[in-house]
Amino acid sequence: MTDQIAVVGGVDTHTDFHQAAVIDSIGRHLATAPFPTTPDGYRRLLEWMRMHGDVLAVGVEGTGAFGSQLARFLRASEVAVVDVDRPDLHRNQNSHN
Repeated sequence: MTDQIAVVGGVDTHTDFHQAAVIDSIGRHLATAPFPTTPDGYRRLLEWMRMHGDVLAVGVEGTGAFGSQLARFLRASEVAVVDVDRPDLHRNQNSHN
């Protein structure tokens, strides 16, 4: 039996669904999929990530807002969670002027 590869997840959070992605330890994109923002959706998201390898950590956008329930679920499942700040779109638009 071969060892599982190490993977890192990332989640773009929204009200009704979260868009998840998985990359390997050298940054290659492995897969992307949407999951509902429900307890069952969180469970399926984590199972899906684990199908791709040993989950080292998951970056979650907005752990204090749309991603709070997912972050809580992942931490309870003993997964390291990294809070990913949402980009300041207003500032980015003004920087091009």
